[in-house]
Amino acid sequence: MARIAVIGAGMGAMAAAARLAVAGHRPVVFERASAYGGAVGRIERDGFAFDTGPGLLHLPAVYRDLFVKTGKESLEDLVGLTQVEPAVRHVFADGTTTDLPNARRAGVAEALDTAVGAGAGARWSAFMDRAREAWDRSRRPLLEEPLWPNWQVLAEREPYPAVAHKRLLRKERVATTLAEIGTLELGGDPRLVALLEQYAVAAGLDPRTAPASAAVLPYMEQTFGTWAVGGGLRALADAVYARCLERKVEFRFGAAVTRIVEKDGRAAGVELMDGSVEDAEFVVAGVAPSVLDGLLAGRAVRGEVPAQSEAAVPSRLTVHLALRGARPEGTPHRTVVHGADRDAELAWLFGDGPRPARPTAAVLRTGDPSQVPDADHEAVTVTVTVPPHARVAEADVEAVLSAAERAVPGLRDRLLWHEVRTPQDIAEATGAAGGAVPAPALAAARGRLLHPANATELPGLFAVGGWSHPGGGLPHAGMSGALVAGLIVEGPEFRGSQ
Repeated sequence: MARIAVIGAGMGAMAAAARLAVAGHRPVVFERASAYGGAVGRIERDGFAFDTGPGLLHLPAVYRDLFVKTGKESLEDLVGLTQVEPAVRHVFADGTTTDLPNARRAGVAEALDTAVGAGAGARWSAFMDRAREAWDRSRRPLLEEPLWPNWQVLAEREPYPAVAHKRLLRKERVATTLAEIGTLELGGDPRLVALLEQYAVAAGLDPRTAPASAAVLPYMEQTFGTWAVGGGLRALADAVYARCLERKVEFRFGAAVTRIVEKDGRAAGVELMDGSVEDAEFVVAGVAPSVLDGLLAGRAVRGEVPAQSEAAVPSRLTVHLALRGARPEGTPHRTVVHGADRDAELAWLFGDGPRPARPTAAVLRTGDPSQVPDADHEAVTVTVTVPPHARVAEADVEAVLSAAERAVPGLRDRLLWHEVRTPQDIAEATGAAGGAVPAPALAAARGRLLHPANATELPGLFAVGGWSHPGGGLPHAGMSGALVAGLIVEGPEFRGSQ
C-alpha cells in the first residue's frame, strides 16, 4: 500500500485518487485553493447559482464507470441525469433556426432538410458516417489506452476517410482540415459550415487548421447524447468528492505545493509552501504545464509530444445573467448563436484581428429550480471562446449580451444583474497561463493536438487532467484519472480498459 501525493483537486485528480484508494493505496490530495473541482466551480448570489465550468455532460459512461468501480452507489443514485431535448437550438447568422434532437441522427437529418434545404440532411448524414469511421479508428488509442510509445503513428495517420473530389484538369482533392470538410463534403452552405465549425471553435481549435479527425467532436455529441445534471455540473464534482471521502482519500486545502521532491532518480514526495516535506512513493500532478515546470526547477519531464503551447491556447469569457421572469415553457436547454462574420471571428481568435461585433455564443437556459430563487426568475449562462490572454472590457461584455439577445428575447429588460468570468478568473482557478482551456486530443496534425503521456519521464511522477493524455473536457479528465490509476496499480504493462 503506497502513499500517493496528488497535486490539485480537479476532476481528473479526484477520479484518480478514488480509484487508487479502492486499489489499497493512500492518496493525499494537496489543493492550493479552499475548494475542490478545479474548473468545475459555482457562483452563488441572491438565490441564483451558476456553474463556472461546463454546463452539460457528454459521455456520462466515463463517470458511471468511476462510480461502479469505486463503490456500491451508482452515478444515477447520487445525481440526477436528464438527456436534454432538443440537444441544441442553432441560430445562424442569416436568422435561420433549427432544433437538433438528442442522439437521433435521422432526426438531425430531417431538421437540417427543413432548415437548410433538401439534401442538407443527407450530406450531414454521409459526413457522420465517415466521422464514425474516424471514431472507430481512433477511440482506443486516444481515449482508452495510455499514449503509445510510438505516438508518431497517431500524429501521422489521419483516421478520417475523406472523400476524393475530382476537379477539371487538376488532381483529386481531399479534405485534410475541418474547414475543408465543410467546403468539399458539405457543399459549402454557410449554415452547415457554421454547424460543423462551431464544434472546433467551442473546443478552442481553429477549423482552418484542425485536422479532419476533429469530425469525432460532432460525432460524439450526436451519437452519445447531451446530458444535464440536476443541480448543475457542480453536483457531479460534489459526488466525486464525496466518493473520495468514502474511500478515505485525505484532502488538504490551502496547501500549495512548491516543489516535487526527487530522490534516487524518482519522484519521492512534495514540498509545501510552509517548507514542510510530504514523502510519497508516487506523485500525481493535476496541474497545467507551466505549473508543473515550476515544481521541477526547469526539468522537462513531459516527453517529446509536440503539444500546443499553453500560451497559445484560447480561453473562455462567460457572463452569468440573473433575470426576472420565468423561463418560458419549451425553451431549449442550450442555444448556439452563430457569429455574424465567420472570417472576422477566426481572425480575432487565431490571429490579430479585432473583436467581431457579435461572436459565436453558447447560451444555457437550464430551467433547474435549484439554480434560481423561485419560479419567477431565470438563470442564464453565456459562453464565448476568446483569444489567449484576452483582457475583457465592457465592450466585450456588451458583444456577448448582443449575441445572447438572439436567444433570449427581451433580455436587457429582464436583466437584474450579471457576473463576468474572465480568462484571468480561469487562470486563478486552474493555474493555466492566460486562462487557457485544453482541447481534447486528436489524431493527425503532426501530433500538435495530442497531449503528453500520463507517465512522465521522471519515474514515479504521473500527469492527470486536461493537460495530459487524453486532453481537455470533463469526460477526458475522468479518462485520464482511470489511466493514471491503472499505470500505478498495474505498472507500465497496463494497456487500458478492456
